[in-house]
Amino acid sequence: MTLDSINAADPNNPTVDPVPYVGIQYVAIPEWAGIGTSAGQEFSAMVAGSQSPEAALEKAQSLVAEEMEAAGY
Repeated sequence: MTLDSINAADPNNPTVDPVPYVGIQYVAIPEWAGIGTSAGQEFSAMVAGSQSPEAALEKAQSLVAEEMEAAGY
């Protein structure tokens, strides 16, 4: 079922309702959920005005690099 879902994904129509972007996402590593949460928190802080876009990107990159290194990638 998972493979069928991946193969059926349409990057040109990634959601049920029309959206102004294309692309799909599939990452098969166990660290992905935590990485998404950590990076998302940095971007949320940016949107809230707590930090600059540059700082959010720098922090997110650092968090991802640390997580990937810790996992042995």
